[in-house]
Amino acid sequence: MAAAVSEEETQLQEMEEEAEASEAVGEEKEMESEDEGEMEPDGSDAEGDESSDDEKENQTEIQRLEEQLSINAFDYNCHVDLIKLLRQAGELVKLRRARQKMSELFPLTEEIWLDWLKDEIRMAEEESDREKVYELFEKAAKDYICPEIWLEYAQYSIGGIGSQGGIQKVREIFDRALTAVGLHMTKGAAIWEAYREFENAILGTLQPAPGSVPTPEQQEVLNAQLNRIHTLFRRQLAIPFLDMEVTYAEYGEWSDKPIPDSVTQLYKKALQQMEKSKPYEEALLVAEPPKLAEYQTYIDYELKEGDPARIQTIFERAVAENCLVPDMWAKLTQYLDRKLKIKDLVLSSHDRAVRNCPWTVGLWKSYLLALERHGAEHETVSDIFEKALNAGFIQATDYVHIWQAYLDYLRRRVDFSKESSKELEELRSAFARALDYMKQDVEERFSESGDPSCMIMQNWARVEALHCKNMQKARELWDSIMTKGNAKFANMWLEYYNLERCHGDAQHCRKALHRAVQCTSDYPEHVCEVLLSFERVEGTLEDWDTAVQKTETKLSRVKEQRAKETEKEALLAKQEEEKAEQRRKKKAQKKKAGRAGEKRKAEEEDDEDEWGEESEQPAKKHRGEGEETMETESGMFSRKAPFQKTSQVPVAQKARAAARQVQQVPHDSSKDHLSVFVSNLPFSLQDPEQKLRDVFQSCGLIEQVRPVYNPQGTFRGYCYVQFESQVFVQEALKLDRKEIDGRPMFVSPCIDKNKNPDFKVFKYSTSLEKHKIFISGLPFSCTKEQLEGMFKEHGTVKDIRLVTNRSGKPKGLAYVEFENEAQASHAVLKVDGTVFQNHTLNVAISNPPRRNPSDKPESSRAMGSMMPPQVFGARGRGRTQLSLLPRALHRQSAPESKTENGTLQSRPGEPVQETSATAPQKQMSNADFSRLLMKK
Repeated sequence: MAAAVSEEETQLQEMEEEAEASEAVGEEKEMESEDEGEMEPDGSDAEGDESSDDEKENQTEIQRLEEQLSINAFDYNCHVDLIKLLRQAGELVKLRRARQKMSELFPLTEEIWLDWLKDEIRMAEEESDREKVYELFEKAAKDYICPEIWLEYAQYSIGGIGSQGGIQKVREIFDRALTAVGLHMTKGAAIWEAYREFENAILGTLQPAPGSVPTPEQQEVLNAQLNRIHTLFRRQLAIPFLDMEVTYAEYGEWSDKPIPDSVTQLYKKALQQMEKSKPYEEALLVAEPPKLAEYQTYIDYELKEGDPARIQTIFERAVAENCLVPDMWAKLTQYLDRKLKIKDLVLSSHDRAVRNCPWTVGLWKSYLLALERHGAEHETVSDIFEKALNAGFIQATDYVHIWQAYLDYLRRRVDFSKESSKELEELRSAFARALDYMKQDVEERFSESGDPSCMIMQNWARVEALHCKNMQKARELWDSIMTKGNAKFANMWLEYYNLERCHGDAQHCRKALHRAVQCTSDYPEHVCEVLLSFERVEGTLEDWDTAVQKTETKLSRVKEQRAKETEKEALLAKQEEEKAEQRRKKKAQKKKAGRAGEKRKAEEEDDEDEWGEESEQPAKKHRGEGEETMETESGMFSRKAPFQKTSQVPVAQKARAAARQVQQVPHDSSKDHLSVFVSNLPFSLQDPEQKLRDVFQSCGLIEQVRPVYNPQGTFRGYCYVQFESQVFVQEALKLDRKEIDGRPMFVSPCIDKNKNPDFKVFKYSTSLEKHKIFISGLPFSCTKEQLEGMFKEHGTVKDIRLVTNRSGKPKGLAYVEFENEAQASHAVLKVDGTVFQNHTLNVAISNPPRRNPSDKPESSRAMGSMMPPQVFGARGRGRTQLSLLPRALHRQSAPESKTENGTLQSRPGEPVQETSATAPQKQMSNADFSRLLMKK
């Protein structure tokens, strides 16, 4: 048997030597062709100069990246760029060092590992180098469960088959690969096929020479190899894979015997399983990254099926593509902790989780619990805790949580039956260190206390009172808690009272309650009630009288304070009512003045329709003293020239007249779902209808554009755009904030706010967005390109929004959206407080304040729409508000009357007067008009 195996290895070694010789010949030919290419004279000097310039630029960039990493070793993108440049430059020693440094800090992606492994394989010459490559493969296999890495590992191990035990080592690696990724439905089949090809190659070396008869020993080895290949086929056919029908057909062709029924049954069962899983695999194939929803659906399906190996496989596939999603890692580690409970598998998954998402405190807490659960060494747990402290959490409260988890672990190590022990001293020193850390490190970094309720100190006091029977230390700790601003809270005093009640004495309980009655400001009645209840059970008559007196005094004082506050609130409410009443009066006055202005304007427009040039009818001519007198917008003028025709009326007046005709088109609310409301347009916009048609024509077929004009024919800065289909409306909404003549236009759905008061047009989030940062303090000249150049080195920038006012002018604020939370947090840490163009930037995670209804621009617009439009002259509201129309031209106001059923009713005893609607207007001659004007 041993002789047969050695014969196998000898033959495989010969095959390997032949392959290496052929590769060497190919490399020689390549080198010869490269030498020939170098000797060609065409452009050699120019190419050499260009290459030298590129090399200098690469070296300069390499030095810059190395300096940046010396300042901040946790810059992930900087590591990636440095490795890429070093690989291009061919500096293998620096490249290896750079990869090692990065792998110590971060898990490397599949692409980085494969490049590294291929480079090391090319450089491996001696057997010792091969062992180092094996160690590198082992390290790579731990970062992510990737079929490509395992396949490369197995294929590389075949090259070392000539060493002692080479075949057995290759088989061992293949078996581990099958365990790790053999159930991968789309890529696992490649491992099985490579394993079978390897065993088939060995089978070829064991075949006897043609015409010879194998010995019994050789036949036994041959049969064992055939059984090994049969076993691989049967194991693979029992696992669901895509295109597994090809494998079944290949087995039928390879085997000289019919496929057993048992194998066929397992194959059919696996085929059914594959058909069930196929929709989930197809969903993953067509989905775009990060595919979180598709993976979660797939995971839920596998959890219902209940196969632990398949559940682990789909989890590993999910975290490989979403390595920076903490929730996915949390679900994987939780499943392993509760279901599989395999130490090596659980701890390695926790380690990978915190290396990928170090900013997530929940993953570190789970890691500490897992280490304790599986009996890890105390030094190991302490080292992991120290790494957690240096992870750079986003919130101050995260440090409280990690300290509490570690202190709980230390407390569970202590044997409190002993008065003193090393573990107890370590616990007390850890409590003291935690308090110093929260005060010195956390408060200085976040400018706030991560533990305002002093939970760490409370737990320490409970441990001293319950386990150590040291009430003196517990009281000292509670005194410190109360001096940190907690004395005004009733619940803090009651916590202290309960501790004294359980582990102290009545005297200290009474003292605590008396102090609580004196200091509490939020729930004094409750504290007073607890004090009286305590004295009913424990106190003497004197104690009872003292408690009653204290509680009555406290409650009377509280009653007075609340009465004063109520009086103050009532006074403020009254003042607000008075201010509101004043505002209502001012609005009523403005409304009245607006209506008067409207009436005067309407009268002027009636005059223009009768006499002026803006009428569509030809202007009326009045003959008198040889002149033609005409009335226009600006008044009267006379001339000797003959009267001009209507076609010579000024173009601007025609445009305003046409605008009034457009304004008269009624708004059809039944077609609001086909329309958008466009506002914030420049009032000076020329031909707004055609301009907006040009802007929105790319969205779809436009049925109508309705600009809104005031009575003078001036564009009011907003309009309605109606489409033929609701699909086009969605495309039109995407043009919101597009600039028109240097001003951003607002595009919103056309919705009646009176019928839908809760409708919100504001499209940006008003809640915490951990993947987005908010920058303030920017110079007004800052552009999107400058911001992108500033932040792209901290992660993938998905979107940048510069905040502007209604006129499009910048406000010095911006939002930058990253691909994930980690990149946003990294950008905050690196850019906050830096100086850009002599401006100090303030950078934080985006957490906009909630928008109150009174802050909505729509509310002011809706209120404004309820007021009647006020008509002013071309120069706005006059300072004196005096009418410049001669008294002789003022029309007499009609007597007060009322209308019933559409008929004008006169007062009793008065004749019915004809109005302009009932009586025809009397035409005035030029002489009549002149007498009216000169009347004194």
